Amino acid sequence: MKILVADDDRVLADLITFTVRRAGYEAVLAGDAGSTLRRWQESQPDLILLDVNLPGTPQLQDGFAICRHIRKESEVPIILLTVRGEEEDIVHGLEIGADDYILKPFSPRQLVARIQAVLRRGRAGEPAHGPAKLTIDGLSFNPRLREVYLSDGTMKSLTSLESQLLENLMLNTGHILTIDDLISDVWGIHGGSAEMLRQLVRRLRTKIERDPSEPYYITNHPGIGYAFRLKR
Repeated sequence: MKILVADDDRVLADLITFTVRRAGYEAVLAGDAGSTLRRWQESQPDLILLDVNLPGTPQLQDGFAICRHIRKESEVPIILLTVRGEEEDIVHGLEIGADDYILKPFSPRQLVARIQAVLRRGRAGEPAHGPAKLTIDGLSFNPRLREVYLSDGTMKSLTSLESQLLENLMLNTGHILTIDDLISDVWGIHGGSAEMLRQLVRRLRTKIERDPSEPYYITNHPGIGYAFRLKR
């Protein structure tokens, strides 16, 4: 599998490249916005490690803008790398379609674990395991294609994270899943937080709920977690 490493810090980029190659992946390097887009289009990587502070262009000024641009055309997994650990930045990264967010400095072991966790979620194009289709109360979901059909026939495409969350909730219809369990199931033991989960639930609701402010399918249970169609 091929990983695009997009970071203008050459020392760090070389370290990341060494780490991913030692883990068995092929690495492609880029040091600015222009080269990142070219390498992405030319090499068709299975995953992108993208520095948030990557030098940009007038149109694509930083890693956030590059992530947003790529996400409009591709579902390739993107892990953002940054020294900016403010909650607002993390939430923004997830909102524009990033799969994970790693704060610098990080250990090689942590980096490889997060790469493996993201790739396991299947955005690289490999069919997901599990049921071919889940249909509950007018909502039909195909985990392998990451497509959900609403009761009116409208189809919505889901990101890998959204798909993973919805599958876990639907497989446990009528039961509350704890925040910790959902974080572990979606991000793995090395990533995720309660705020990241909250934002992911909000994004998923905008796609499957008729009125996200009054959710019918995904219910919130303060201090505990979330449930799919838990009858009150």
